[in-house]
Amino acid sequence: MPILPIDTGRYGTPEMLKIFKEEARVQKLLDVEAALALAHAEVGNIPTKDAKKIAAMASTKYVKLERVKAIEKEIKHDIASLVRALSEVSGSSGAYVHLGATSYDIVDTANALQLKDAEALIEKKLFDLKRILQRQAAQHKGTVMIGRTHGQHALPITLGFKFAVWGYEVNRHIERLEECKKRVFVGKVSGAVGTQAGLGEHAAMIQELVMKQLGLDSAEISTQIVQRDRYAELISIYAMVASSLENFATEIRELQRPEIAEVFEAFEASKQVGSSTMPHKQNPETCERVCGLARIVRSLSTPTLEDMITWHERDLTQSSAERFILPESNILLDYMLSLMCNIVANLRVDKDRMLLNLSLTQGRAMSESVMMALAKKGINRQEAHELLRKLTIKSTAEKRNFKQILLEDKLVSDKLSEKEIDEALNPKNYLGTAVKQAEKFANS
Repeated sequence: MPILPIDTGRYGTPEMLKIFKEEARVQKLLDVEAALALAHAEVGNIPTKDAKKIAAMASTKYVKLERVKAIEKEIKHDIASLVRALSEVSGSSGAYVHLGATSYDIVDTANALQLKDAEALIEKKLFDLKRILQRQAAQHKGTVMIGRTHGQHALPITLGFKFAVWGYEVNRHIERLEECKKRVFVGKVSGAVGTQAGLGEHAAMIQELVMKQLGLDSAEISTQIVQRDRYAELISIYAMVASSLENFATEIRELQRPEIAEVFEAFEASKQVGSSTMPHKQNPETCERVCGLARIVRSLSTPTLEDMITWHERDLTQSSAERFILPESNILLDYMLSLMCNIVANLRVDKDRMLLNLSLTQGRAMSESVMMALAKKGINRQEAHELLRKLTIKSTAEKRNFKQILLEDKLVSDKLSEKEIDEALNPKNYLGTAVKQAEKFANS
């Protein structure tokens, strides 16, 4: 009976779930056993006909998951159970199954195959998200809104600029994943402690032949396992991607608050329910789901780092942890990326509310613009800053429009005309390179 929400179907895309299903895992293990037999035949260690027989039978069509589990229940060893099940269906050729190998030659190489398939899906979703952000950056390159620091109104930016900031962050994750592939997607056939003693004189060639057939690189050196810095690197990058997605989702959640109400995640008005008791609620629940799942993905980086530590040439502490870490991290991150692609592609934007919010500080958010205008007129920058600091405090205390306060100040009115003050207070005139930066990303 399904227990975990991945198993119940609550989380996960069909494509990623397919990679980590038990049958798919068994098939990857069988693929490695088949490649090993064929490599032995190529160097002359076993008859070619026997290798071909093993390869032909190394399929879940013949090696049934139920049979492997039944054997494991008896002998208490998963890979030995797989080896026995494959040997059974291979007839007399079964004598050559798993020749010279240790269990984690098969497990770690199968891990690399699964991780390679899974990472490809995640990378595709990252490219999808980047393209969506590029479209949004182009569409909203000139959509003016207030920029906020410390939760307070700072200076005007554009929504397209914000999307560009997110997009370049996504792009860096794509680069990180690309760079780590050569270290992560490696297999090995090195035997019980890594010396390849059981593989004979052609050991190094056997390993190369196996990896070539499977489309993997060979580990430069290994013990009974490939060293776990490889997995730690990948899952740490996944944790970073998850954190970025949470960052984007948190920003959308903040901007959807009624007090701000500038952007909103999609809501199916015809049927979606926001609350079981409050009919008016339209919650950013998908963004909240992304934030919650990001915490799980991040948490998986800790045991992955701890898995780098092993007794001597290996122990079994990694095994149980990785049965959770590897499928969960990939399934959840892929799912989160699917959610974020949909969220960003279908964001509702209230441009009028953005303009209204720009006016909440009665022009005070444009104090830097006024300061720079005064500096161009020859006023000492530090003196201008102090003057405007006092004038913004006065505007706040008296709840009066900042323009009126500026016009009443002798120094400001002597240096700046009313037209120049209006120009300095217009948010659209103080966007710097925000539009160009959004365009640059959109066209990258």
